[in-house]
Amino acid sequence: MTNSRRNFIKNSALAAAGVMVAPSNIFASEKANNLIGVQLYSVRADMKANPIATLEQLAKIGYKHVEHAFYANRKFYGYSPTEFKKILDGFGLQMPSGHSTLEIKHWDAAKKDFTDEWKYTVEDAATAGMQYVISAWLDDELRVNYDAMRSFADVFNKSGELCSKYGMKFGYHNHNFEFSKNLNGYSVYEIILEHTDPSKVFLQLDMGNIYGTGADPIAIVKNNPGRFLSVHVKDEIKATEPGESLYESCVLGKGFAGTKAITAVCASVGGTKHFIVEQESYQGQTPLAAVKQDLAILKSWGY
Repeated sequence: MTNSRRNFIKNSALAAAGVMVAPSNIFASEKANNLIGVQLYSVRADMKANPIATLEQLAKIGYKHVEHAFYANRKFYGYSPTEFKKILDGFGLQMPSGHSTLEIKHWDAAKKDFTDEWKYTVEDAATAGMQYVISAWLDDELRVNYDAMRSFADVFNKSGELCSKYGMKFGYHNHNFEFSKNLNGYSVYEIILEHTDPSKVFLQLDMGNIYGTGADPIAIVKNNPGRFLSVHVKDEIKATEPGESLYESCVLGKGFAGTKAITAVCASVGGTKHFIVEQESYQGQTPLAAVKQDLAILKSWGY
């Protein structure tokens, strides 16, 4: 760890400690800026079949915010940014964030600039009313080559600069490989944390995806205070069917991922403002029924 990194952690920790003794009205003000949303991948089959009806059902359940999981050909679920925002507005919904993968192909090294494809991605996110543009995957090359990953961290910073021109922020969402790949003694996640500028790049911690990797999410958040503006609130159980993963997501509080405790640390130390429900497996329930329970449980936890 570099001295600058140690100083950042030390200074941020001191700042966090100062907040802990702040008046209660400051906490109330901070909480008022928080939001609960649902990642639309949780209801991916429903969104594919009938996005409008699905969004209506999510609004009736009580969600006010959604996070998209599908953007292609300058459209969200087949609708232009303006059209999709209008649909959301009609149901009293907002889309403050979404997942669009920043790939190697999106950076023109010769021109030292982004391709039009990525520029349009950011522009369309702003048109749709988003606050956070979140990349949720990495090219295979970046996972096995330290120099490539180190260099691409600079591209993350530049994406943060581009997003800031539209009043948005850029973030990265983890899966599990970021913690298991060892590149020159560092995990991919450590490289991202070390070589991205906190003022330009935040991390969206997926607390379900990190489970089973050996990494400690609470320690990661405490050692990097203020960097986790958004989190995926997700619980895990043993996989009910054979597959690549040993675990699968479940209704919040039903698993063993320590989700409630991790969420609390994210709220108190991580700088988290967006608490996004994501459930990808349902144990016999419908996806809509599952995310309805998730919302009720997250609210019962005080969010």
